Amino acid sequence: MPTMESYPLIVEPLERELIWGGHALAERYGKPPNRAAAIGESWECWDQNRVRNGAYAGRTLADLRAQFGRALTGRADPAFIFPLLTKFIDARLALSVQVHPDDAYAQRVEGQRVGKTECWYVLEAKPDATIVLGWSRDTSRGEYLERVKDGSLGDILRHVSAAAGDVFYLPAGTLHAIGAGIVLFETQQASDLTYRIFDYNRPGPEGKPRELHVDRAADVLEYRASQARALRQLTYRLDGLTRTALVADKNFWVERVAVSPERGGIETAGMPLALTALAEAVEIEAHGTTISLEPYQTAVIPAVLEVVMLRAPGGRPAVLAAAPLGDPQAVPKRFARAAVTVNDSTDFLAQF
Repeated sequence: MPTMESYPLIVEPLERELIWGGHALAERYGKPPNRAAAIGESWECWDQNRVRNGAYAGRTLADLRAQFGRALTGRADPAFIFPLLTKFIDARLALSVQVHPDDAYAQRVEGQRVGKTECWYVLEAKPDATIVLGWSRDTSRGEYLERVKDGSLGDILRHVSAAAGDVFYLPAGTLHAIGAGIVLFETQQASDLTYRIFDYNRPGPEGKPRELHVDRAADVLEYRASQARALRQLTYRLDGLTRTALVADKNFWVERVAVSPERGGIETAGMPLALTALAEAVEIEAHGTTISLEPYQTAVIPAVLEVVMLRAPGGRPAVLAAAPLGDPQAVPKRFARAAVTVNDSTDFLAQF
């Protein structure tokens, strides 16, 4: 296999026009303006994103995965799709009530390798914004199907307030919906399998209601009452950076990393790393190459780069760092290196 020229890969986002989308991503998050389009999603790190800088400009992550294999994907199988999907979501209107299958169901029924566990980092929320997060009480497959039929499903949905800075974890099987007036950053397994249950009787692009997947949703839903809420976050300092752990699921981890004028490092731990700048630009350095990551741009760090250095040219910006999990002990080991107490580490990890 040829040697990969290793440097931080700035990727071009892929925007998706959706009936519930708006204009926030173009107006406030640096995405291409299109006044006529309601942009609901901007896919930031995905198999079909194209590189915009350096020797591989114009090529997709899928191309590089096929050519360079584990130099890009690390412990993840390069024969399969790039192992992470991150996106910005602008919910001008509420999204459909939906659920995603787990890996076993995706393999058995859909012929796909993985299902979809995801998490949300809320960037903006109007004062009364809410999400649907599970059931308000225990229910059953039979009751669910009956309520879908008679239109009373909303009576047992559980609504949770959402505010900027909140983080929500949605393992496969969780009933959920993003409410109107929320902009968030989503990290998930590399799958777009979604089973819609209720879509407010809205017409789709062709003027007809969008397809529902009531029966398959019934197969995968968790029917017990939910107690889920915004996650407890864990802030620690390591290798010159202040890091806040947001999610550490068996499939991926996500952190918010504060960047300062002094250089600080992030190890890739044998897996590709996605870095998304928030409101200010940051500099990323690796193997003698330095790039400027503009606000709300994303860079993919190939796994072969063992460490990248971050620096703020001005101010104190932050990045969202996300990576698939190759070693189940990677996050606990990181906490131990940072001298996080056993109690704090255990309490945080017990949420997943």
